[in-house]
Amino acid sequence: MGVSKAAVRYAQALLDLALEQKVADKVSNDMASLNGLCSENKELANFLSSPIIPKSKKVEIFDALFTGKVEKMSLNFFKLITKNKREDILNEIAESYVELYKAHSGIVDVHITSAIQLEAKVKDQILAKVQEKYAGKKLEVHHEIDASLIGGFKVGVDGKQLDASIASQLSNLKNILLN
Repeated sequence: MGVSKAAVRYAQALLDLALEQKVADKVSNDMASLNGLCSENKELANFLSSPIIPKSKKVEIFDALFTGKVEKMSLNFFKLITKNKREDILNEIAESYVELYKAHSGIVDVHITSAIQLEAKVKDQILAKVQEKYAGKKLEVHHEIDASLIGGFKVGVDGKQLDASIASQLSNLKNILLN
C-alpha cells in the first residue's frame, strides 16, 4: 500500500513526541493494532474515510472503542487527526509510524515461508545467517506455512528474498528443459 507524504509527516511528528515522552513502544503497538483492525475490518476503514459521518461522532466512537485500551497519547492523536479532518489517512499514518519506529529501534522484519512447520534447529540456522548480515539489529520473525512450496522455504528481509523452495527449483528446471 502506498503511503502519502502527509501520513509520513504525521507519523514522524507522533514518533518524535512519543520518544520524548518515552511511550514510543506502546504507541507502536497501538498503531500496529489500528492498522490490523483497518485491514481486517473494511467497515472501520469505510467509517474513517466517510465524509458523511460528522467528526464529532467519529471522536465519540474513538472514545468508546479505545478509552482504557490504548495509550492516552494514541487516543488523543486519533482525536486530533479526526478534528483536523485527516482521519481518512489514519491507517496510512499508523502504517508509517510502525515502519519509522522499527527503523528507529533497529528492528528488521524477517518473513519465513515454508511448506511445513520448520524445526526449531532449522529456523535457528536460518535466523543465524540473517543475523550475520544484520548484526546489532533485532529480528522480528514472521512465519507462514504455504503447502504450494512443496518443500524448502523462502526468506524475505528488507525487500530481498531467498527462494530455496522445491516449487521454485522445479519451475527453474522446467524452464531450462523447455529452452
